[in-house]
Amino acid sequence: MQAGQPSPPTLNPPVFYGSAIIILALVLYSALLPDQAQALFSDLQTWIIANVSWFYILAVAIILLTVVLLALTRYGDIKLGPDHSEPDYNNTTWFAMLFSAGMGIGLMFFGVAEPVMHFLDPPTGTGGTVAAAREAMNVTFFHWGLHAWAIYAIVALVLAYFSYRQGLPLTLRSALYPLIGERIHGPIGHAVDMFAVISTVLGVATSLGFGVTQINTGLNHLYGVPISAPVQIALIIGTTALATLSVVTGLDKGVRRLSELNLSLGLLLMALVLIVGPTVFILQTFVQNTGNYLSDLVNKTFNLYAYEPNDWIGGWTLFYWGWWLAWSPFVGLFIARISRGRTIREFVTGVLLVPAGFTLLWMTVFGDAAIHMIMIEQITDLGAAVSQDSSLALFAFLEHFPFASALSVVAILMVVVFFVTSADSGALVVDLLASGGREPTPVWQRVFWASSMGVVAIALLLADGLTALQTATIASALPFTLVLLLSMWGLIKALRLDATKRDLRYLAPNISPSAPSATGGWQRRLHNLVRFPQRPEVARFLDEVAQPACEAVQKELNEEGFETQVTRGEDGRVRLEITHEGEVDFVYEVRPRPYDRPSYAPDGTEQQPDEQYYRAEVYLKEGGQNYDLMGWRRDEVIGDILDQYEKHLHFLHLVR
Repeated sequence: MQAGQPSPPTLNPPVFYGSAIIILALVLYSALLPDQAQALFSDLQTWIIANVSWFYILAVAIILLTVVLLALTRYGDIKLGPDHSEPDYNNTTWFAMLFSAGMGIGLMFFGVAEPVMHFLDPPTGTGGTVAAAREAMNVTFFHWGLHAWAIYAIVALVLAYFSYRQGLPLTLRSALYPLIGERIHGPIGHAVDMFAVISTVLGVATSLGFGVTQINTGLNHLYGVPISAPVQIALIIGTTALATLSVVTGLDKGVRRLSELNLSLGLLLMALVLIVGPTVFILQTFVQNTGNYLSDLVNKTFNLYAYEPNDWIGGWTLFYWGWWLAWSPFVGLFIARISRGRTIREFVTGVLLVPAGFTLLWMTVFGDAAIHMIMIEQITDLGAAVSQDSSLALFAFLEHFPFASALSVVAILMVVVFFVTSADSGALVVDLLASGGREPTPVWQRVFWASSMGVVAIALLLADGLTALQTATIASALPFTLVLLLSMWGLIKALRLDATKRDLRYLAPNISPSAPSATGGWQRRLHNLVRFPQRPEVARFLDEVAQPACEAVQKELNEEGFETQVTRGEDGRVRLEITHEGEVDFVYEVRPRPYDRPSYAPDGTEQQPDEQYYRAEVYLKEGGQNYDLMGWRRDEVIGDILDQYEKHLHFLHLVR
C-alpha cells in the first residue's frame, strides 16, 4: 500500500451480515421450536446415514489417500508460500496449536469414555471380554487417528497453498479458484465463506454448551457444585471472557501461550496416569494397539457393516466423520494460518503423524488404564458410571488414583483451557472469513465473534436447542464434502502446474554471469564472490545496473506489443512484471537481502555481532532463487532476465 492511501476495509459486508442473520435465524428456530428443529434435523441425519453413508466412507478414504500421496510424490517439495519463506512458528509451538485447536477437548471427554463404552458394548460380539477390549481400542484408534487429521490436513493444504503460494485470500472461497476462477470474489465465494462462518460459530457454540456439562460435572464431583443451568451459564460467560481476552491479544500471544500451556498440562496429566497406573500394561497395549490399527486400517476404512446391518456405525463412525468434516473449515483454516513456510511433505508429516500419534498414545494411556481397572482389577463401578453419564467418565476414572483431587483439578483446568483455545481460535478464523482474509482487523470485530459464540451457546442451553443444532452441523458436512472433493481436484491440478514449472526452473539455473570472456574474466567473478558489500553499495547497483536492465527489457517488449511494468519497492527492490492475458504472468525481482557477516571475512578487523552485508538476490513469482547479482554488468543481468523468461515461456507451452 502506498503512503497516503486509505487502509482497505477489514469487513466483507455480504459475509459478515449474511452470516450473522442466518445464525440468528437458526438459533431462534432451535430455541423457540426445539422439538420441531430436532425432529427435522434428526430426520435429515437419519436419511444421510441410510442412503449416503457409503459416500462419507468413500470420501474420507479418498482424502486420506490423497494426503499421503501428496507428501510422497514430487509435490511434497513445494512450499506453502514463496520458495524463500520460512515457518512462522517453531515445531513445538506449531504442534501445541495443532493439538489444542484440532481435537484437544475431545480427548478430555472421550479419552476414558469411548474405549470403555466400546468395551462394554462392542459393534459386534460380546462385551466385557478380552476380544472386546482389543476391538474397543482398535475402533477408538480408527475414530481418532489418521482419518480425522487427514480431513483437517487437506482443507488446510488447499487454503494454505492458494493463499500463500498463489496470493489469494486466506478464506474458504480460495479453494474453488481452480474451478471457477475470478468468480470466487462474487456471490459464490460469499456463499462459501458464509457457510464456513455459520459452521464454525455453531460448531464451537454447541461444543461450548455441551462441554460446560463436563466442567459442571467435575466441579459437582469434586466440590458439590450443583449441576444447573445458572452454573453452566456462568461457566460459559467465564470461558467466553477468557477467549475474548485471548483473541484480542492476538495469535502470537494469547492463542499461542494458551496452546503451549495446554500441551504442558496434557503431558503432565498423561505422564502421571502412565506412571501411577499399570505402566507395563499400558506400554504393551500401545505397541499392540498401534500394530492392530495399522494392520486393520484398510478393512476398517471401507467397512460399512453392509452384511450385518446395525445402528452402531451411524452412532459412531459416521457421526465422527460428519463431525470432523463439519469442523474442518474452522480447524483447516486455523492450521493453514499457522503453517506458512512449510513444505507440503513437512506439513503432512506434522499434521498427520505427530498429532495422530499423540492422540493414540493419549487414548491408550487413559482408555487401556480404564479397561484394566474394569477387566483385571474388577472395579465394575467405573463401567457403570461411564454408562450412566459419559461426562463423568474422566473424573470417575481419576478418583481411583492417588492424589485424585489434584489430578481432577488439573483435568478441569485442561478442559477450561481447551475450551478457551477452541473458542479463541474459532473467533480468529471467523474474523478472517468475515474480513475477506485481511489482517489485522479491528478489536471490535474479534470481540464480536468471540462473544457471539458464548451468546449462542447460552441461548441454546436455555432453550434445549443444543442437540438440534449439533445434528444440523453434522448434516451440513454432506454438501461441504462435495465441495471439498472438487477443491482437491483443483489443488492437484494447480500442483501439477507448479511442479512442472519448478522442474524447468531448476533444470539449468543460471547462477553466474553468462559472458566469461568479458573484461576481467574469472578474476572479476572471484572478486565478487569474496566481497561483502554494505547496503549503500547494493542500492547503487540496483539504481545503476538492475533497474536500467529491467527497463531495457521492458522497452523491447513494449515495442513487441507486450504489457510490462517496472516498479521499485519501499526496500529498494526492482520489479519487472510481464503480463500474459489468461496465462501465468512473469515476475523478475532483484531485492537487497541482508545477511550476518561470516567470521572468515578477510577485512582484518574484529567482527561486530550486528554487522551485516547485503546481496542483490533474484526473486521470481515462486520465491527467492538464492543467487546474487552483485558485480554483474547490465548486459549480464539482461541475459539472466531472458534466461528466466525463456524458462517461463517454455513452461507456458508445456502446460497448454
